[in-house]
Amino acid sequence: MNGKSLRTIKDWPEEERPREKLLGRGARALSDAELLALVLRTGTASAQVSAVDLARLLLDRFDTLQGIAGAAVAELCRIPGVGPAKAAELQAVFEIARRSEQRSWKPGERFTGSKAVFHHFQAELRDLKREVFLVVLLDNKNRLLRSPVRISEGSLTASIVHPREVFTAVVRESAAAVLFVHNHPSGDPAPSREDLEITSRLREAGELMGVRVLDHIIIGRGRYVSLADRGLMG
Repeated sequence: MNGKSLRTIKDWPEEERPREKLLGRGARALSDAELLALVLRTGTASAQVSAVDLARLLLDRFDTLQGIAGAAVAELCRIPGVGPAKAAELQAVFEIARRSEQRSWKPGERFTGSKAVFHHFQAELRDLKREVFLVVLLDNKNRLLRSPVRISEGSLTASIVHPREVFTAVVRESAAAVLFVHNHPSGDPAPSREDLEITSRLREAGELMGVRVLDHIIIGRGRYVSLADRGLMG
């Protein structure tokens, strides 16, 4: 850059440096780019960018922090100055954030309604770029038996979510009732025709086996749809 050396964050006035700003004024005082810069720690001399510049490049490419959170390592590494190490650091931070938001639902605890299910799963599912279909197994008092079972990953179709795979887990755990949970990567939880068709097929299979299908909850970005709450389970 015209023979000039890179001006790093250390060259900034102390009150403008992200770390000092956080310590003096709190994390809420920092911009998204400044928070990311603290995670990245350094820029890259070869590209002549500081950590804040690098953070801004990430935000320009992925639009929001949520966009960065949902990016794969390969996508992050396409940003000049972001290698595998920085990509891993970013993914670790966003995973910590997701886990801190996730409300614990332990075996033996009762299913209390769709809102509680949404709060439990939203952090885990909302940033995924592919649809994931989960089965939650409950006992005869609607208490959680074990961790949810992932049945499929990809666009929801009858060939991917088949009653055989779903109810194999049900039989293995002697579940008396089930909940279905899946995400819409678009962020819009409105049920598709395929969602309704698959739910109907699974309900019919459950009736034949004497297993109650309580709900199918679709999670989007910050909102959800419960087919049971909307009267769409019949």
